[in-house]
Amino acid sequence: MSKLNLDGRLIESARESAGRIAEDMQKFINFHTTVAVERTITRLLGVDGVNDVGTPLPNVIVENLKSSGGLGIGAAYFLVNAMLNTGMTTQEIAEKAAAGEIDLTKLPAKPIGEIKGKAYELASEMTGRIKSNRGKRDEYLKTIGEGRRPYIYVIVATGNIYEDVVQAQAAAKQGADIIAVIRTTGQSLLDYVPYGATTEGFGGTYATQENFRIMRKALDESSREAGRYIRLCNYCSGLCMPEIAAMGAMERLDVMLNDALYGILFRDINMQRTLIDQNFSRIINGFAGVIINTGEDNYLTTADAVEEAHTVLASQFINEQFALRAGIPEEQMGLGHAFEMEPGIENGFLMELAQAQMAREIFPKAPLKYMPPTKYMTGNIFRGHLQDALFNMISIWTHQGIQLLGMMTEALHTPFMADRALSIENARYIFNNMRNIGDEVEFKEGGIIQTRAAEVLGKAAALLKDIEEEGLFATLEQGKFAGIKRSRTGGKGLDGVTEKDDKYLNPFIELMLER
Repeated sequence: MSKLNLDGRLIESARESAGRIAEDMQKFINFHTTVAVERTITRLLGVDGVNDVGTPLPNVIVENLKSSGGLGIGAAYFLVNAMLNTGMTTQEIAEKAAAGEIDLTKLPAKPIGEIKGKAYELASEMTGRIKSNRGKRDEYLKTIGEGRRPYIYVIVATGNIYEDVVQAQAAAKQGADIIAVIRTTGQSLLDYVPYGATTEGFGGTYATQENFRIMRKALDESSREAGRYIRLCNYCSGLCMPEIAAMGAMERLDVMLNDALYGILFRDINMQRTLIDQNFSRIINGFAGVIINTGEDNYLTTADAVEEAHTVLASQFINEQFALRAGIPEEQMGLGHAFEMEPGIENGFLMELAQAQMAREIFPKAPLKYMPPTKYMTGNIFRGHLQDALFNMISIWTHQGIQLLGMMTEALHTPFMADRALSIENARYIFNNMRNIGDEVEFKEGGIIQTRAAEVLGKAAALLKDIEEEGLFATLEQGKFAGIKRSRTGGKGLDGVTEKDDKYLNPFIELMLER
């Protein structure tokens, strides 16, 4: 039953519009690939490491294909063809190619049936490894359990993976359920993934496969000690979106920041590149059982939370539809929103409550990701702690799934362990004392809360109709999301997009969507 008395027909209409928007884009996606997608396939086929000057071998392989005009045929075709010609492993082939001893595009072409057969055999080995990781997570959840929702989600961001481990394990002892290792500033704009364990970073720590392995091992230790499974989160956004998803799947990450539009709006990454990359990244995340977190909360850092709330809802509908087409079930969709109204607004709490309850009712199976106040945190730690308390109240009231805790020292510095401990204490106190308030309290018929929710839903449905008519690319060019305009041919990474050839091969899409 809807506490907000929402118009079910309007919700259905909005969802249908979003579905047609996503389907229109999917046609474009299906005919294109990118350098990031092909590097991801290279990694999933067993290639890792760097050459003598530190360039990742997947980059070496894919740049060779791109410069030779073979990118549209795909890395899987050329790597497997080289295996059949040489009898070497994909890793050995990559090392030979990096040394200039093999040009993958100049080897004799083996029969396409042989290439496909071997490609699917290799892909099955990797999908088996990812299935095993998913099974291990399920076993942990079955045997030691997990925290209650909303999951308490905190960040570590020292720049040094080994110091991150110390802070993450401390947070787990304090009561955290999800640890996010914030990426170092600017990594989303690197068109390669750094290699190995890293001990330096600004504003965060590099996302690398070795760093994933180190933190997962540490949190498994914490899980056994705490008697509940501690989830690990990182960021597969930016120019290496699907690569980082693949590395996370291989190292058993549990949550990934993974939005269809975020890179376009907030990192000026080309829209064509981003929409293609997000599809493969989400196919991998869906198969690996990873909960994706979308980034609608960011809209409210550049646009007004009262006037532009409907754009958040419209984007949630679009993210939902893109995710469904990539095989992600609703139970893995951490659709994002945020508590970001200016604190001086009269009845702002009621409007925030309406927004959160609306998301809960429209996406009933999704483990919604609710983000804390940041835009209007001033450095006054006492007011900040109160803002975070109100945020925590709405979360438990509206049954959110994932709660990124606010820090009272937001706008001052990267949080100390003591700051994090106080935030966790704040959330646990409120979650316990208000556990069932959402089941006990109803909203006034035609009151402020119901009226606000109806207004936002109506505007979101109208916006989605407009996007359906104009197309998503045109909408992004007009700046209808977050007040930010982007060009279809502008931004970073467009030169890494190409049309697929008739011989194009990516066995992972079929194998991962088959599940």
